[in-house]
Amino acid sequence: MAMKQTTRFNQIVAALLIMGDVVILNCVFLGLQFTLYHYIYGDVFTRELRLTLLLLTACYLLCTTCFGVVLHKRVIRSEEIIKHILTLLTFHFILFAILVNSWDECHVPLGMLALFSVLSACALIGYRLTFRSLIKFYRKKGGNIRKAVYVGNASNMVDLYHQMTDDPTSGFHVLGYFDDDKTTFNSSDLPHLGGIAKVIPFLKQHDLDYIYCCLPSKRSEEILPIINYCENNFIRFYSVPNVRRYLKRRMVMELMGDVPVLSIREEPLSIYENQVGKRIFDVLFSGAFLFTLFPFIFVTVALITKLTSPGPVFFKQKRSGLNGKEFWCYKFRSMKVNNDSDKLQATKDDPRKTKFGNFLRKSSIDELPQFINVLIGDMSVVGPRPHMLKHTEEYSALIDKFMIRHWVKPGITGWAQVTGFRGETKELYQMEGRVKKDIWYIENWTFLLDLLIIYKTIRNAICGDKEAY
Repeated sequence: MAMKQTTRFNQIVAALLIMGDVVILNCVFLGLQFTLYHYIYGDVFTRELRLTLLLLTACYLLCTTCFGVVLHKRVIRSEEIIKHILTLLTFHFILFAILVNSWDECHVPLGMLALFSVLSACALIGYRLTFRSLIKFYRKKGGNIRKAVYVGNASNMVDLYHQMTDDPTSGFHVLGYFDDDKTTFNSSDLPHLGGIAKVIPFLKQHDLDYIYCCLPSKRSEEILPIINYCENNFIRFYSVPNVRRYLKRRMVMELMGDVPVLSIREEPLSIYENQVGKRIFDVLFSGAFLFTLFPFIFVTVALITKLTSPGPVFFKQKRSGLNGKEFWCYKFRSMKVNNDSDKLQATKDDPRKTKFGNFLRKSSIDELPQFINVLIGDMSVVGPRPHMLKHTEEYSALIDKFMIRHWVKPGITGWAQVTGFRGETKELYQMEGRVKKDIWYIENWTFLLDLLIIYKTIRNAICGDKEAY
């Protein structure tokens, strides 16, 4: 019964949250509509207001279905809530902007949409953080409490206990632990409830929500009856692997046949279907560009390059690709021909750059020939940026996990580049930040994330990027 109450509480919280979000979004839109249309936009988006609001709400509900609700989680930081709502609103903005301006009856000016998105983000962040504070206050006062017991007393259970109970607003109440040895928890206030044989009799007499078990698999004959009892009595059973001494990060469980295996990280692009889908997109996107816009860009760049600087139009350089395999990366030449191109990064005031090359780099036009690399399969449109071989050798020795970047194809643009880690890496921490962003991309890849990165890249190219030199 307790677990049904937990599910019901989460459903109520999610429903109230979504209803509040919808009300706020509609109020912000209506407020802007009635405030601005007399002075700036006229009546261009007032003709089918109800239809526009319906489309706005439908797009939000679709995005919420994809991204879910995280507010009710018992242990979650404020920055995670903010990141979640900003991600949701980014995709909502893209979807709503495309649909509403594809429909003549619901046209909304882009400036209005941009202002609406900024105000909505501020309003929803404030609303959700306030809602989260109310939930925490309710739990602190004894509401929505969930009871748990531990089975086993390995050292990582002590860490788990502190994670669950140090913050009283998480709503956890750990009743105690069962183990034949009662030494580990001696220094805490957690009571010893008896040996493993007393677990099921205790469960029959108490209303519990969760059991966390860290017994080794060799004690399976004692673990299985506990699991069976939990599953038949609405109690959630969690197995706590004893790996915290050497792994303190999220892991993913996979099945190899009937054997469970813990993987250090999730890799969506290791799934064949995702690889095929990404490759199809790469071929279509690069092919469309190379056979439409690129010929005109090439002719223009080639003429100006030849007139302003002696040397070839293209610059090619060996770089590190998928699984560390070397490949020739193509660019429009932006520097004078020199002997340091395979050794030194370009700097802001690099004397090797030509005047026209400086423009090519600032506008990112110099990168466009890499669509040839995408079409032939050496690169992807989106992925970690490939480095020259010398840098791969140097940084792989200095930065832990650097080579994980090469588990996927390198990209023309990437998550690191659109989140502040583009350009010269003067200090080691800058490359470390880039590597962290690239690993995050590898672990969290989705097709929608690729579209978001492409959108941000195009926006930066149009608006200008101070790190582009």
